Amino acid sequence: MSSKLMVLIVFICAYLLFIFLPRRRMLTALLAALFLLCMRAIAPREAFLAINWNVMGIFVGMLAVADIFMESRVPAHLAEIIVDRARNTGWAILFICAMTGFISAFVENVATVLIVAPIAISLARKLKLSPVNMMIAIAVSSNLQGTATLIGDPPSMLLGGFAKMNFWDFFVYRGRPSIFFAVELGALVSLFVLYWVFKKEKEKVKLIPVEKIKSLFPTGLLVTLIILLAASSFLPFVGAAGALCMLFGVVALTWKRLVLKSPFFKEIRKLNWDTTLFLAAVFILVGSLSLSGWIATFASFLAGLVGGNILFGYITLIAVSVMFSAFVDNVPFLMAMLPVAMILADKLQVNPSLLLFGLLIGTSLGGNITPIGASANIVACGILKEEGYEVSFGEFARIGLPFTLVAVTAASIFVWFIWR
Repeated sequence: MSSKLMVLIVFICAYLLFIFLPRRRMLTALLAALFLLCMRAIAPREAFLAINWNVMGIFVGMLAVADIFMESRVPAHLAEIIVDRARNTGWAILFICAMTGFISAFVENVATVLIVAPIAISLARKLKLSPVNMMIAIAVSSNLQGTATLIGDPPSMLLGGFAKMNFWDFFVYRGRPSIFFAVELGALVSLFVLYWVFKKEKEKVKLIPVEKIKSLFPTGLLVTLIILLAASSFLPFVGAAGALCMLFGVVALTWKRLVLKSPFFKEIRKLNWDTTLFLAAVFILVGSLSLSGWIATFASFLAGLVGGNILFGYITLIAVSVMFSAFVDNVPFLMAMLPVAMILADKLQVNPSLLLFGLLIGTSLGGNITPIGASANIVACGILKEEGYEVSFGEFARIGLPFTLVAVTAASIFVWFIWR
């Protein structure tokens, strides 16, 4: 059996096991990655480079910062305010999702989920609700709005670098409304999907304030980190966000040791290493798929399939991007597909921005369909697992699928009429 075929078989088997054995996802991913390494289908150096260490740094660092933010009781206090001032519980949840989207436009999606998760968990505890649907809504809202700006998500950064777009080009590009407005239209329409999910939560709960804020230092640390994360996106150092989060994570653990007298290494052991290892192994699996040439092979096939029909080429590119991004990490897929979009644009004699923007929308939002389609989804499900809730593919797709279809359709129509 050739190494290329082996990589594809292992990848498919691993992802099927993720679906049918969700409680063994970390073990499955690690064994699959180790198998490819042992069979020399991917070299150790290639496996190391395949891991997105920036995302890993953001995740681990934010776990520590989010932990002290939670223990400060500020999230619980915010939960009380949101519930008391919202029309009902459903509107309180929608407000949290809107807040998630706003933060995600300027901060990487994984960090956004970790920032908002403590508030959502506190709200669910106070109302004695399952936090599953709320956390799924937060994850998909983060993935959607992260596409809106150059600094919101790695795929946007990739497109910006490829097309030589700066921060403001995502708002107005060559005199026309750009990707930001397409995403916002998608967000506005998809809000009705979330309203449909939470409309049954009509009760108005008046909470008696009982939460006392223990310390404002974690909140100040978190706000400072958000500002620096947004600013770091303009730096040439691609791992700046991950390095910042790791640094602030160490500060958080040190503060907890000095103020709360909690053992340093005990707190490190308490971090969510299950999801951390799963993330790393998935990066290796997808990296092996990209290195073996499967993504590039498919991209070449797609270029020959389109023919000369502009609308068909546009729809096909978006549909394929949505479908693959539901299961394949969007960063290597987008990297492979960007040159294909340019080839298609030249072949169809159409403005390249039409296909590039459509590709970004499909690739970034397609991950919202499944719990493993985006790093933010994996993190959200990992947090739920820590709370004792397992999220199945079907449970996630019940929200993610309609949310994605509505958002992608609205955003794609906008791009078509502006850039065709």
